[in-house]
Amino acid sequence: MSTEEKSAAPRSLAEALRVRDDVSLAALLRSRPDLVTPVPTDLTQLATRAGTRASVVRALERLDRFTLQTAEALAVAADPAPYDELLGLMAGDERDPVVAAAVPRAVALLREQALVWGADDRLRLVRTARELLAPSPQHPSPTGLGPTVREATAGMSPGRIQEILAAVGLPSTHDSVSAVSALGALFADRPRMAALLAGLPGESREVLDRLVWGPPYGQVTHDPATHLRRLLDGGLLLPTAPGTVVLPREVALHLRAGRAHRTPEPVPPPVEAAATHRPQIVDATAAGQALTALATVEELLKEWDEGGPAVLRAGGLSVRDLKRTAVALDVPEPVAAFWVELAYASGLIASDGEADERYAATPAYDEWRELPPAERWAGLAGTWLTATRTPGVVGGRDAKDRTLSALGPNLDRSAAPEVRHRVLALLAGLPEGASPTEESVLARLRWERPLRGPRRDGRDGQDDDLRTRLARWTLSEAELLGITGRGALAAPGRALIGAPESARPAKAPEAAEGPGDKLPVHHRTPPAPAPPSPAEHAAATARAARLLAPLFPEPLDHVLLQADLTAVAPGPLEPALADVLGVLADVESKGGATVYRFTPGSVRRALDAGQTAADLHAFLARHSRTPVPQPLTYLIDDVARRHGRLRVGAASAYVRCDDDATLDEILADKRAAGLGLRRLAPTVLAAQADPAALLEGLRGMGFAPAAESAAGDVLIARADARRTPPRAAPEPVPDGPPVPDDTLLTAAIRAVRAGDLAATAPRKPGAGSEAGDAPAAGGQLPRTAAAETLATMQAAVMTGEALWIGYVNAEGAASQRVIAPIRVEGGFVTAYDHTADEVRTYPLHRVTGVAELADDAT
Repeated sequence: MSTEEKSAAPRSLAEALRVRDDVSLAALLRSRPDLVTPVPTDLTQLATRAGTRASVVRALERLDRFTLQTAEALAVAADPAPYDELLGLMAGDERDPVVAAAVPRAVALLREQALVWGADDRLRLVRTARELLAPSPQHPSPTGLGPTVREATAGMSPGRIQEILAAVGLPSTHDSVSAVSALGALFADRPRMAALLAGLPGESREVLDRLVWGPPYGQVTHDPATHLRRLLDGGLLLPTAPGTVVLPREVALHLRAGRAHRTPEPVPPPVEAAATHRPQIVDATAAGQALTALATVEELLKEWDEGGPAVLRAGGLSVRDLKRTAVALDVPEPVAAFWVELAYASGLIASDGEADERYAATPAYDEWRELPPAERWAGLAGTWLTATRTPGVVGGRDAKDRTLSALGPNLDRSAAPEVRHRVLALLAGLPEGASPTEESVLARLRWERPLRGPRRDGRDGQDDDLRTRLARWTLSEAELLGITGRGALAAPGRALIGAPESARPAKAPEAAEGPGDKLPVHHRTPPAPAPPSPAEHAAATARAARLLAPLFPEPLDHVLLQADLTAVAPGPLEPALADVLGVLADVESKGGATVYRFTPGSVRRALDAGQTAADLHAFLARHSRTPVPQPLTYLIDDVARRHGRLRVGAASAYVRCDDDATLDEILADKRAAGLGLRRLAPTVLAAQADPAALLEGLRGMGFAPAAESAAGDVLIARADARRTPPRAAPEPVPDGPPVPDDTLLTAAIRAVRAGDLAATAPRKPGAGSEAGDAPAAGGQLPRTAAAETLATMQAAVMTGEALWIGYVNAEGAASQRVIAPIRVEGGFVTAYDHTADEVRTYPLHRVTGVAELADDAT
């Protein structure tokens, strides 16, 4: 490198960012969105923010395994490190060609994310990342390497260091620094080190082999064995504490043939196909699952139509109510929790907000039911893909060891949308009709985000990796929803994530050679997906609905009545038919064909809803492809004959009947004792129980009473009468700051460039400072008296020179600007603002001071 090139080399991360173009800065801010919230005032502040611990940790967590291994290697290399040293740590002495080809891409990604800066001969890992990744006794490095000879001998006496030099055949030195340097140079010299190790006994080599891949620390007694004493005398093991020794980093690297990691992983593990099906079968299976999903959600909402379970004091469903819901839906409890949470996230159910708070359907449910089936499914699937509420954690424990309940708090997992989208994208990368093996999907996710691997998740108290569990739940939930069929991604599912309809794995381009900064797309770590705009979300769901609609069978307008008081629906029914039949009969079994059973209670329910016996006979005759069985006709007539003979109203409650013998029968029945009945007239009984309890009590005794209003009219009880006030669906909890869009990035880069121009523009000495003082340092606002500020501004209008000013806006935020004054009047200065690249007007009283720029600044 020439002298000019050396002088041009960046001396800090801020200088490295300053020479980047706008495209590179946009890539940095897009990959690390926390850096742009709020927008930095200049590139120095951007660099400072990029080096904070929280930001660096977040950036490291989003690196793929090989890029992280590259950062770990830089953390154990010299600072700064030449590219060849890094290449040796990654590819080893033999220079593995696959690893060597991947290192430039990893370095380019680390540079892009401002974790590494400097030229290839002086690569520097940002200080915070080095502190996080460098090995220490408290935080062992994933490389398994220990401290260097210099670090391990920091507290060793000079005499002991000279003894080690003599033991390995090195001449003594006059100071410890040169002695340690000589010892480190010996351990790093491959031929000399090989000769030194060749003279060790086998037992000593076995000790080194046990420590070489980590952990590098071992225990020794106060009187070690001969083979251990040999290692200690030669400095191949160095004491770090009483009874503890460590294998120096240089020795370990020699034994590892120069590699920092035992198994570098430059290539992501492939997602393997477990089975392959015809795409038509996959789509048909997924469509069947989608129909089942719609039916299950509708059944859940019908179950809660008249008012669902009570809301716990802490929020959510009780365990008993979840079990009851699971029995009603005929699914396991975890699956019931999934459907309940999906309906809640879609805004179809919510709490009613009453004093006795209960869950119920929202008005949005009625609007949802009016949509075509494919659009209803697309709405559910789109909500699932972006929701952060995670039903899989229901039943676990939170940080305070409280049970996590369905619909309760603390169910949001901000990583869920990213994991769901990524899992489906991996499925889309397989050939159409191919279903993956679960383990290959999990292995790929672990490679893409290794720092989010197995660890304790304090929120739900599980030791398993949260991302792994999210991926498993994604695979099962996608199958429940019909996004996948037989484990393979169906065509509507591809549309939902924006994948092409006929996706095939693209052939990877040839690997780049050399330490270039360009990073091929197929080797980049997938960034966190930006939240789709409303228009993008609507377009994706609409496309998924269009692809799914032809796969749904046409709804049927008929059923098959059978002599055993059942009706068989051989497919999905028209909504109006399904609604009436759901009131008139009970669902006995579900599947490809739904079986309904008629009972006295179900017929009475239809009569309570305002139907007459004639209406029911006509309905069955109109919608049955088989003759109406005689037993069913008799059942309807028998229930209708007795229905309404008793009338229940409010007295607290009363019973009236034209047949006084029936009232005598009720009074004589021992089961009526709890109702507090007494005769008021030959045809009227008064009760202490309320009307609802009186209705249930009489029905339990075998009667079929009807409720009536205060005017004596029969009350029609409708199952869909209960609705909550309008409720908004819960908002997803973002995983950190949102990814900025192009408009925000353009504005942010423009503001940062402008602030940096103001902060770094050369100023003439003496402006805003005492005579003889140096110019104000970057970041420090100029200070001048009001009269001097006005005079300088007026002079600049005549000369056309640019000025450096300090400005405080109405919110009290201070900034530096470079302006070219055009006009000064009325207490305002109108100027071309170089930092904003536009003409602006500023109140003079908000200008803290002014300074002239040096001649070479313009």
